[in-house]
Amino acid sequence: MRLGIDASNLRQGGGVTHLIELLRAAHPEEHGFEHVVVWGGADTLDRLEDRAWLKKVSEPVLQGSLLARLHWQWRSLASRARQERCDVLFIPGGWHVGGFRPFVTMSQNMLPFEWREMTRYGLSRAFLRLVLLRCLQSRTFRAADGLVFLTQYARRTVGKAIGSLPAETVVVPHGVPRRFCRAPREQRCIEDCSAENPFRILYVSTVDAYKHQWQVVDAVARLREKGYPLQLILIGSAYSSALKRLKGAMRRQVGCQRCVSYRGAIPYAELADSYHQADAFAFASSCENLPIILLEAMAAGLPIACSQRGPMPEVAREAVVYFDPEDPGAMAHALEQLILDPVLRATKAKDAFERASRYSWRECAEQTFRFLRQVVGDQCTGVREACPSDTEGTLTPLAVKNA
Repeated sequence: MRLGIDASNLRQGGGVTHLIELLRAAHPEEHGFEHVVVWGGADTLDRLEDRAWLKKVSEPVLQGSLLARLHWQWRSLASRARQERCDVLFIPGGWHVGGFRPFVTMSQNMLPFEWREMTRYGLSRAFLRLVLLRCLQSRTFRAADGLVFLTQYARRTVGKAIGSLPAETVVVPHGVPRRFCRAPREQRCIEDCSAENPFRILYVSTVDAYKHQWQVVDAVARLREKGYPLQLILIGSAYSSALKRLKGAMRRQVGCQRCVSYRGAIPYAELADSYHQADAFAFASSCENLPIILLEAMAAGLPIACSQRGPMPEVAREAVVYFDPEDPGAMAHALEQLILDPVLRATKAKDAFERASRYSWRECAEQTFRFLRQVVGDQCTGVREACPSDTEGTLTPLAVKNA
């Protein structure tokens, strides 16, 4: 069998990371796929490791605008997939307007399905883009022959937003790269910290409307006023309007320039070192599907103060201290609990590290390719059940839903 992957709408962020790690861990031949073809922009394809079974096809138009990529998908993708003799098409980016069947898609972006989060952008170009994505993804999800979710939370939320999902669905969490994994270290007491050697709180994420970095700044400033020697380190690319709001929060706080360091984006290969140098982690997002960043911090053995919204309780369970991401007072209280209690920090860090160890890219790749093969088998037999020859790879009843 041959698998085609449309990466035309994967440009940055978690979607690209997912594809990189999925293909790095994959053994397609174990599921009957002898050849995998990926179509995408040059920037995305350059980040995929070469494999004997992998063919990367760069199309210049896929470096262009959303509308240009939509037009290519509508007019060209099906013929490209047929020329490559693909048996199934995988659309990890979540929308598909072409005519090729069968196809499997993924839900990776929750923003288009949560109106409360969308309204943070006002009547803007970003808001209109999210409305378009909601329409495209809703249409795609209903038409797909298979649909992959990252969390149960995402499956419930999307199902509620668009109604019944006629496709066969499965929940397949992604993994954590091993370079982030480090067992929790001994927790130092806040009394041992100083202005020269502060307690370092890290927050890694794109500066955006739903990430609430400015609330984290306010929370840390409140704790600084109590005399705690803290440093907040913010890492991530930024949207201009959100960065303006962040810098405004930094200016409002007296002495904030000395205790808050915004470092912008850093190479992904260097990111693990930043986790390993921190004393604690804050995660203040209010809209996620399955946050890779939160899993990275858990795998790095860090004690974490975390947003209580979205799938975060499903992912972290009792391994973190929760707060309302829009309430800097609640956020400060959660961080203060960790700061003052090294035993609590050690317990939470240990629990988080152990939970993160369950998220494996190898298992993600195994379940994803097993599901893709199952969809091909369903198309061959004309029924929604696994191929008889695929008994070993059949998904458990709890994982698959026939809607």
